Amino acid sequence: MPRDTPQTTARNGRAPAPPPIGALLRSWRQRRGLSQLDLACEADISTRHVSFLETGRSQPSRGMLIHLAERLDVPLRDRNALLVAAGFAPVYSEHSLDNPAMEAARKAVDLVLTGHEPFPALAVDRHWHLLAANRAVAPLLEGVSAELLTPPVNVLRLSLHPDGLAGRIGNWAQWHEHVLCRLTRQIEASADATLVALRNELQGYSAPPSAARADGGVEGHHPDVVVPLRLHTSFGLLSLFSTTTVFGTAVDVTLSELAIEAFFPADAETADRLRRALAEIPSPPGERVRVRGRARRGFSG
Repeated sequence: MPRDTPQTTARNGRAPAPPPIGALLRSWRQRRGLSQLDLACEADISTRHVSFLETGRSQPSRGMLIHLAERLDVPLRDRNALLVAAGFAPVYSEHSLDNPAMEAARKAVDLVLTGHEPFPALAVDRHWHLLAANRAVAPLLEGVSAELLTPPVNVLRLSLHPDGLAGRIGNWAQWHEHVLCRLTRQIEASADATLVALRNELQGYSAPPSAARADGGVEGHHPDVVVPLRLHTSFGLLSLFSTTTVFGTAVDVTLSELAIEAFFPADAETADRLRRALAEIPSPPGERVRVRGRARRGFSG
């Protein structure tokens, strides 16, 4: 009887079988730039054991698989995939943000976002889709195509798309390089196919005409201590830098992939302009955060 292949399984309506657990372990080890000896030392096991696991001569126990995944810093989503490939049930939950179990986390995100006003801050998932944003983000989006603001909104696409913020970014070449480098590091860490496709898309965007008369920022040149985002707005030029906040002890897949990007003013003029811009927004205090494009009375509502 012929063996199943990706082609035959597709015709039969079944998904192709996942790679053997040994091949997956080897892939993650190589992605982390470790030799079998390196991993053996990290995991306090023999090199022979690592070799046998990768070649399929030995099958890992559930505990050993979780132990190796921790040593290899495998994301929780992919740890579940490793467990399934080895014949075990997933260990890490994956709740939606609206699930009651996520209430404390939602409140924490709400606190960070609203507490950061009058400066912009937003929450994104692993693919850079916008999950929530405080009121200070809205004034930055003037003139952006409505199509780009239709959920799910991709924050990186929004920043570099010709119909997004690209035409108003004063240091477009510098910011473009920064975004692509950061995305590349994320791809190297996760091997996420969706992120690879996103990077390919962003690399295909042409520089906006305004890039030729940019007011600062040359690709490959970083005179500042951080890469700023210099954005022209109706209330003046903003110079911003960002920080990223994640849940350090998350054991839920969704929560482990959530990140908060908080933007800070790089100069006093930017701080003043952002305060004035937020003061002009008529939105009531209870509707300061938007989730997936719909207003709610706080992220935790």
